[in-house]
Amino acid sequence: MSPTPPTGRPDDGDGSNPLEDLLRQLMGGAGGGLGGPGGNPPGNLDPAALQALGLPGDPAALSRMVAQVQQMMAGGGDGPVNWDLAHQVARQGAVSEGDPSVGDAARRATVEALRLADLWLDERTALGSAGATSRAWSRSEWVEATLPTWRVLAEPVAHSVGDAMAAAMAEQAPPEVRAAMQAAGGMVRSVGGAVFGMQVGQAVGELAREVVSGTDIGLPLAPEGTTALLPANVEAFAEGLEVPLDEVRLYLALREAAHARLYTQRPWLRAHVLGTVEAFAAGIRIDTERIEEALRTVDATDPEALQQALGSGMLEPQRTPEQEAALARLETALALVEGWVDHVVDTAATALPSAGALREVVRRRRAAGGPAEHTLSSLVGLELRPRRLRDAAALWALIEDARGVEARDAAWAHPDLLPTAEDLDDPAGWAARRGAAQAEDADVDAALAQLLDGDLGEAQHEPSADQRNAEDGPGGPASDGPGGTDGDGSSGPARP
Repeated sequence: MSPTPPTGRPDDGDGSNPLEDLLRQLMGGAGGGLGGPGGNPPGNLDPAALQALGLPGDPAALSRMVAQVQQMMAGGGDGPVNWDLAHQVARQGAVSEGDPSVGDAARRATVEALRLADLWLDERTALGSAGATSRAWSRSEWVEATLPTWRVLAEPVAHSVGDAMAAAMAEQAPPEVRAAMQAAGGMVRSVGGAVFGMQVGQAVGELAREVVSGTDIGLPLAPEGTTALLPANVEAFAEGLEVPLDEVRLYLALREAAHARLYTQRPWLRAHVLGTVEAFAAGIRIDTERIEEALRTVDATDPEALQQALGSGMLEPQRTPEQEAALARLETALALVEGWVDHVVDTAATALPSAGALREVVRRRRAAGGPAEHTLSSLVGLELRPRRLRDAAALWALIEDARGVEARDAAWAHPDLLPTAEDLDDPAGWAARRGAAQAEDADVDAALAQLLDGDLGEAQHEPSADQRNAEDGPGGPASDGPGGTDGDGSSGPARP
């Protein structure tokens, strides 16, 4: 490998670097861009430079390739996700099977169902009403309302993956092309942002056709202070159930209102759930050997193949122990949320004739892989196990039976008070474990109190400096004064 001259450009014998030269032509030197001002049209690129990099020398093929890259990169900003593209793809996905506007009758029925659901919940939970504004959304309106939260969820993951990919590619690149890769770092990140934008947009668009409410997937996607149902999706949910639509709507409104109470009355929970996703993202690392192996199988001249490779999981990061711990915390938190909602809605819907049948429909939907399962799997690779949710519902029922509604809901006051993953593994043993933990805490408190009392007692019995001086008198300590007495009161020899 030849040394690098002082100019910083690798020397291949004639002072040129094919990749760097090509990137200059694509980027247009100091200005312009791919086909932009100052840039070279694809037909004017040096065919020799293209062939040296394995790119198509045919101007028409290169034009198509550049056009696709331009479309992916256009208008995406500098962030890790191209949100303009994500928004566009999500809206297209939301309306791909139709998106009728919400009529006045459906809007009134939705608002009334959410109002009635809130009244029913007042009797079954110690958590107060969310005081939320009730909405009836179309699929497109759901996309618009939830995209800000998707940004909070997706950007940490995309940012970490982008940084890890850039570092891994720079590490694997031969020295003679590293400078050019660094110069093209912005372009590489733009392509990565476009890929993430398409992935997020596709996921959100698909969800918009499936979700029935603002919190259907358990995550707090809807804006704070809002409860919402999607009438078109509620009707699709009710198809073939032989249950009146009004009952289906009310049951789903109960679930939405219960979620809203929990996230509104316990604001720390929203930050906890979203923060756990961010903690997962912080631990993302890329296996450079897997990248190298994956790229060997990809045709670099085919933009679609490159895009499919990036989105197929070939370059998926390997989980670290820290990420596994974050996923465990996220699974436990979401299981507790969904289990609590399941249990509270079961107790609140006793007057609804079809409540039992609708509960089973919700469970079957989860088992088959509903919106929540698809979203969490694609975002962080979490498989939310239906059994975990059933265990959580059983645990909340057990706590209520043992200690009442107030104690059940008081567990949400602080994350340290929530049941643990071990409690979900063994709901029946929760009371014994909690009793043992409380006894241990009581022992520690008693020992600490005893220690503090002992220190205070010694401090109270120990004479002060003034008291000691008064007892010693003007001649100093009795044991030290001339002709003084020893500690037992007898005369002692005078000190020299």
